[in-house]
Amino acid sequence: MNSLYDVQQVLKRFGIYVYVGSRLGDIELMAIELKNLYEARMIDEKTYQTSWLILKREHRIEEARDKSGEM
Repeated sequence: MNSLYDVQQVLKRFGIYVYVGSRLGDIELMAIELKNLYEARMIDEKTYQTSWLILKREHRIEEARDKSGEM
């Protein structure tokens, strides 16, 4: 697992589809859903940590993109 798409597939296994309308919003909601799955012991620690790191990286990329004025 190494991309945002992979994290989406983990969530999809549990019937969780995230679309807020902004990529940054999607990433933040995915992080919340991922945490809920982990706390409910639906996913293991390794999956949670890997997914969380991917979301954190993507969040940083999107914030940098927003600051530079790109769409």
